[in-house]
Amino acid sequence: MKPDAIRIVLCRPQHPGNIGSAARAMKTMGLADLRLVAPEKYPAPEAQWMATNAQDVLANSRTHPDVASAIQDCVAAFALSARTREWELEVLDPRAAAARALSADGPVAFVFGNEQAGLTNDEVLACQYLVQIPANPEFTSLNLAQAVQVVAYELFMAAGPEAPRGKRGKMATVQDLEGLYAHLEQAAIGSGFLDPESNSRLRTRWRRLFSRTELEREEVNILRGLLKALQAPKSK
Repeated sequence: MKPDAIRIVLCRPQHPGNIGSAARAMKTMGLADLRLVAPEKYPAPEAQWMATNAQDVLANSRTHPDVASAIQDCVAAFALSARTREWELEVLDPRAAAARALSADGPVAFVFGNEQAGLTNDEVLACQYLVQIPANPEFTSLNLAQAVQVVAYELFMAAGPEAPRGKRGKMATVQDLEGLYAHLEQAAIGSGFLDPESNSRLRTRWRRLFSRTELEREEVNILRGLLKALQAPKSK
């Protein structure tokens, strides 16, 4: 499922700063479809301030009068609530809910209640699943934007993102590595560290050592430059 099929629905949010923070949480995890159900104070500058470069998520958000209209075209809706409910909705943790959502054939919604009272019974009943975020049993209430961040993160991870990697230089070729090995052997023999007539496994050992790394060409050049400097005759 593509990220644009995931919808975040905030029901009756009271603080516009939380709307902006939720938009930021969404954008960091690749989500963009934000729906607001009867927000108390929106639009508001506080939302823009807290969005921090996620103003496009706010600009493209849609406002609805009730939760039913916000999720009417979804094939599944997940209600977030820390409170135990009397009826039997399937209860999932965020990780299981993310996996279920990504396997759905159509748009899905994650529905969050307001900061003070959470979701109403009717809002929960409009959904098919109840999601509870594991937390300290003596204090289970998360800030609205924090709860959105937890769910957005689990959705991002369930989609199988690649781990971020730093920028790499040009990789060393086999020829580069063979040149390094030859230089190591020359330096080892010249220093007396390696007897060329012995049955030492040193040559095999350094090949094994460097085979466990992904050397860049510049790194090979650094090593060879160090060897060359060590081999240079010392000036008196």
